[in-house]
Amino acid sequence: MSRTEEQGGVPSAGSLAHRVPDLGALELLLAVARLGSLGGAARELGVTQPAASSRIRSMERQLGVALVDRSPRGSRLTDAGALVTDWARRIVEAAEAFDVGAQALRDRRDSRLRVAASMTIAEYLLPGWLLALRAQRPDTAVSLHAGNSTVVAERLLADEADVGFVEGLTVPTGLDSVVIAHDRLIVVTAPAHPWARRRRSLAAEELASTPLILREKGSGTRQVLDAALGGLARPLIELSSTTAVKAAAVSGAGPAVLSELAVGEELAMRRLVRVPVEGVALARDLRAVWPTGHRPTGQARDLLSLTRG
Repeated sequence: MSRTEEQGGVPSAGSLAHRVPDLGALELLLAVARLGSLGGAARELGVTQPAASSRIRSMERQLGVALVDRSPRGSRLTDAGALVTDWARRIVEAAEAFDVGAQALRDRRDSRLRVAASMTIAEYLLPGWLLALRAQRPDTAVSLHAGNSTVVAERLLADEADVGFVEGLTVPTGLDSVVIAHDRLIVVTAPAHPWARRRRSLAAEELASTPLILREKGSGTRQVLDAALGGLARPLIELSSTTAVKAAAVSGAGPAVLSELAVGEELAMRRLVRVPVEGVALARDLRAVWPTGHRPTGQARDLLSLTRG
């Protein structure tokens, strides 16, 4: 038995939450003090009078003092009730300030969207999606980090992005995903390259034995090509962006493997020529990704809906 119990007092609870009435009860007591009526306080707070009366009695038992004298003429605070009401007012005002501050934090968080995307999506699809998002949510501030699929996964798992987009064949460990679009890789060369004039399609063996301008390891584009060629793709040059690969191919440095999304203008203007290929699976899914069990909310959810619109 504790010393408090030996002296006949009330045992002290270990947690402040057990000793202090909740905010709802304190707001009710303040309404009774302001209106002079338990029934009026109940109506103002949207509860029944029996529920309000029960809550006051529960608070009196918790504190060990009478707070309200009830009579046919209304409800009047006891001396102890008046003192508790002064304390309650300060607690409720502090809670209101806490709520205002928390809302400000939510508003600041909700106005910021952090996106991580692999290069092809970042360069050729995201700009349109972000313009559409801006039309819907003009106050949203977007930060975009473009990198390969491995980097996108790392940023999501480190809580440095709210939503990501990748292009590879598999979903990185620790992420959930949804397919948002489909894409195909194609082989392209400058018009002066011998492949630009060939009539027969390239076979997998010839593609695998030819040095190519490639994206770096870890990119979705490289992952798809390596899988299609059994890991036999030979790099002539390895570059870290789709734009760099395309520029090298246009300059005549050699054949390249790129997304159809990335070379539409160059093909139309004959700066690049598409080389037919057979027996090589170069289709891929484009995916939105996020940490497992944490589906996007707020602006990230809105952006995700636009990618499939």
